[in-house]
Amino acid sequence: MPQSHTPWPSLPYDEWKETLDTIHMYSQIPGKIRLALSPHEPEWQHTALYVNSRGLTTGPILYRGHTFEIQFDFLRHYVEITTSLGPGAAIHLESRTVADFYAAMMGALARLGIDVAINPKPQEVPNPIPLNEDTQHSSYEEADVARFWTILSGVDSVLREYRAPFRQRHSLVQFYWGSFDLAYFRFTGRPASAPPGANLIMREGLDAEMICAGFWFGDGRLAEPAFYSYMAPKLDGLDRAVIRPPNAGWNKDIGEFIMRYEDARTTPSPRETILEFLQSTYEALSAAAKGRTA
Repeated sequence: MPQSHTPWPSLPYDEWKETLDTIHMYSQIPGKIRLALSPHEPEWQHTALYVNSRGLTTGPILYRGHTFEIQFDFLRHYVEITTSLGPGAAIHLESRTVADFYAAMMGALARLGIDVAINPKPQEVPNPIPLNEDTQHSSYEEADVARFWTILSGVDSVLREYRAPFRQRHSLVQFYWGSFDLAYFRFTGRPASAPPGANLIMREGLDAEMICAGFWFGDGRLAEPAFYSYMAPKLDGLDRAVIRPPNAGWNKDIGEFIMRYEDARTTPSPRETILEFLQSTYEALSAAAKGRTA
């Protein structure tokens, strides 16, 4: 059975929030580039980044008959741009403003003959500052990024293991730069629609009923890293569902099943604990969905 990374480090949200906010904004730039140049896929899957052995990558992006790829290397602390034609570029990851990083990224692409325009407004964040004007976020602490990368790589491995045996329609394990989380979807086969007044992201992302699971590093709603699981569209009564492990449960403020990362990483086997949470919440959500349509 595949094994996830050990040991699992602690990463309290408050200790690295400034660096987290900065790399969150950094990640939106290649994400928006992929969005601008990729064929549309359901649930915005054409926009996601992917975990690889070095960090996060766009995967190959088609451009004028050839491909290029943008990769965050969190081991060497560089962003690398590679092309199928041979030439490439590298940008050092260090404490610099988002505006400077934006200029470096777009300048490197231009020198490689890649002309792409993106909307510089960040997505899914409160009080967004245009990426090309953001001089507020500028922190990059390598020690914090190293812990972030260890956790991200380990969680991705466990989510891939959980995903592997499922035989119906489902997504890849993907990193969404808007919400800055690692996510995986299983589809029930029933259509869905976003609630009235929903924005474009919600309308495009909620056209099929799905059971979602993943992990995020903390935000204004929950100021600590945590695993989550939920159904979209939401169902009533899930707060009464019994899930495993015992220290996981329904968070009424967020409307999702939550398991704190700290509770998982301090168990004898974080991998087994995470898999137990993922499987038990899927069973609870799947049963609720079947009960609604019975």
